[in-house]
Amino acid sequence: MKAIILCAGQGRRLLPLTERLPKCLLPVAGRSILEWQIRGLAAVGIHDITLVTGFEADAVEHLVHSITPAHTMIRTVFNPFFSVAENIGSCFLVRDLLQTAETVLLNGDTLFETAVLRHVLAAPEHPITVAIDRKPTYDADDMKVSLDGTRLTAIGKTLPVGSIHGESIGMLKFRRDGGEMFAAGLEAALRQPDGLGRWYLSVIHALAQTGVVETRSIEGHAWGEIDYAADLASAELLVRAWSEPAVAVVAEGI
Repeated sequence: MKAIILCAGQGRRLLPLTERLPKCLLPVAGRSILEWQIRGLAAVGIHDITLVTGFEADAVEHLVHSITPAHTMIRTVFNPFFSVAENIGSCFLVRDLLQTAETVLLNGDTLFETAVLRHVLAAPEHPITVAIDRKPTYDADDMKVSLDGTRLTAIGKTLPVGSIHGESIGMLKFRRDGGEMFAAGLEAALRQPDGLGRWYLSVIHALAQTGVVETRSIEGHAWGEIDYAADLASAELLVRAWSEPAVAVVAEGI
């Protein structure tokens, strides 16, 4: 199993904190968001990690050397189009990696306790699995999902209220030919006039219409997305509250 982390963005909604620092390097509970993600991946045995960088890529590449756990290989792929394209561009640049191995794809602003990742990895084998959570209400910025049982039927920020069954947490798993389907979908989307302005989850939405996308609920496990300054304070409390990552890190010797 390999992992890809999309961390090319600046995080403009977090300015001035991200004026010279990419969002993924913002500190939370003594470590950068990126380091928490890498340590979580290593703790569940994922030691082949690719980072898609963009804004202040040199800063990310410099830090990687000091936060790479033992027996873990981290490579970086620079996305020169990060300022003119949505995250679909970052996914397109690593489409070959998605087709060569079972892969976990992470948004670079998603923090999660190790139990979240373990739960997603233990999901039944499907070509594509989207990790979701549920809560009483959803705001305009949530990436909402519609389901038929556990099968994904739609994903997007503007789904009708009556059709919302949860939200994506920014973590996907690809198995078997799921990566190939996604790679083909990325290319098809980017051939459209508005392709560069699409999110990669628009490709997942299109694939969901063919019945190949499943979901895995991680309800009861801790995670958080960082988009605004207030999210950093919440993330600080979140990380300090969970104990499993610290235990796992000690157990793995990282």
